[in-house]
Amino acid sequence: MKAFSSFILFRLLGWRIINDFPQHIKKYVVIAAPHTSWIDFPIAILARMSSGTMVNFIGKGSLFKGPFGFIFRLLGGTPVDRSKNNNLVDSIVALFNSKEEFRLGLSPEGTRKKVAKWKTGFYYIAKGANVPIVMATLDFGKKQIKISKAYTVTDDKEADFTFFHAFFSQVQGKNPNQF
Repeated sequence: MKAFSSFILFRLLGWRIINDFPQHIKKYVVIAAPHTSWIDFPIAILARMSSGTMVNFIGKGSLFKGPFGFIFRLLGGTPVDRSKNNNLVDSIVALFNSKEEFRLGLSPEGTRKKVAKWKTGFYYIAKGANVPIVMATLDFGKKQIKISKAYTVTDDKEADFTFFHAFFSQVQGKNPNQF
């Protein structure tokens, strides 16, 4: 599957990956941005499969229903109910704590729509599970996915978010007016 995914991502679609997911770290949160189109998902899945590193994801529950819901589960997804306040951060921290190896990919925007500021759940998941954050761009302008080194969050949330935003500052999403 790795060779097939690499063929599609690199040869057919013309993307490239700068750096790789950390292999020596067994648990971390991946934040991928910008998330401006449904096309981000297949590109991210191809990148993950090309790297050979399993990165799980969460998605709205409706994606996991119907005849194709099993595909999202097969790809490493877990449904979440976004209509309730169900303490998702604590649930995901518990999931991290229950596993030997777990990597979770999230969109810091939390949606494909333009947002004034990012959601903070990924940050509190990383803090609560005591795991680092790895950043991954989805740069449609350069057709590249750039993966950062692992970053350990500090007690200065503002400085951490400044660091995150700087990493993504020159990245062009599929729909650039939404980032």
